[in-house]
Amino acid sequence: MKIDLRKGITAYSARRGAFEMVDVPPLRYLMVDGHGAPDGQQYADAISTLYRVAYKLKFFSKNELDRDYVVMPLEALWWSDDMANFTTSRDKSRWDWTALILTPDWITAEQFESAHASAADAPAIDRLRLEPFAEGRCVQTLHIGPFDDEGPVLAAMHDEFIPQHGLRMTGKHHEIYLSDIRRADPAKLRTILRQPVEDAAD
Repeated sequence: MKIDLRKGITAYSARRGAFEMVDVPPLRYLMVDGHGAPDGQQYADAISTLYRVAYKLKFFSKNELDRDYVVMPLEALWWSDDMANFTTSRDKSRWDWTALILTPDWITAEQFESAHASAADAPAIDRLRLEPFAEGRCVQTLHIGPFDDEGPVLAAMHDEFIPQHGLRMTGKHHEIYLSDIRRADPAKLRTILRQPVEDAAD
């Protein structure tokens, strides 16, 4: 039976129309860093490389370890010197990002290195790494619809909900893409929008 890692991590579910506090445990991800708009070649290369290695690890785990699992959805951290580039101006050329795929904790560094070597011709393989990532306390919500409609939701999260609850933003804006963007109707895209926070008084 395939293991669905999302079922054991409550932070991988969210409700539309509600900002909720979650505690995200330390997790390990395949990661690729980059800069620029998500419709650019650099981002496409990152996604292609992530999925290629993610599936190599999945089939290794299934065939060699007898532990099959569902490959997790694509995620990305996004940031910019001016966060208005995400909320009002939406200037995608100024975005920095790290594309991510969550990886089971039983996958070892040696197994990752083997998968990395076997995908040596993947377009972003030189930027791929496996690292732990800890976010801790976050605010998140579920957005349904096109990515370009996220602006007002993020503005409400950043400028209203977070300061009204005595919090401030820390870390990077995080998106989890629950839909297959290659096939889904843009109006039905399901995306978790997440922002790490801390007490404003700290």
